[in-house]
Amino acid sequence: MVYSVDIPSKRHPGYDDGKSKAHLYLNGKHLAESKLPTAFPVCDGTIEVATSAFGVKRCHYVSADGEDRQLSPDPKSAEGRRSRLERVHPTLSRLLGFLSVLFLVIGTLLLLLQIAEPISAIPQFAEYIGTFESPIRLPLWLNIGLGLAALAASTDRALRLRYSWLDSAGN
Repeated sequence: MVYSVDIPSKRHPGYDDGKSKAHLYLNGKHLAESKLPTAFPVCDGTIEVATSAFGVKRCHYVSADGEDRQLSPDPKSAEGRRSRLERVHPTLSRLLGFLSVLFLVIGTLLLLLQIAEPISAIPQFAEYIGTFESPIRLPLWLNIGLGLAALAASTDRALRLRYSWLDSAGN
């Protein structure tokens, strides 16, 4: 028995007007569909599927005894191509992974600094905590560039099927 999960993208004809659905197949035959996130009951366990704004967040088989195993992506999908890069060029993959985390950390820290300044200027907050002036002033082009780098980093992590709070916070 071979189970497969299909999650149509927004560009795909199967995409249903913003309501993402996952489709479960058994030996190539459509077995079930469900809104995301979902857990499909399968032989001796479940297949858990969830997405984020950047792609697949989780696609795991969880056995009845609790063993958790990530499913392999289709080699023709973007996730499959990223997985192949990881197998064929592990050093390049690790470098991209490191840069992804670095840009997400930088993006998150800059976002926190940029949010803290206007919030601290609200009179009710300023009265109790004082005002905060960000020590970092970036030109618009660099701010946009770092935002795009954080977006690319989140996309890379989604393609690697890695997800954490940092992926959401960096954007």
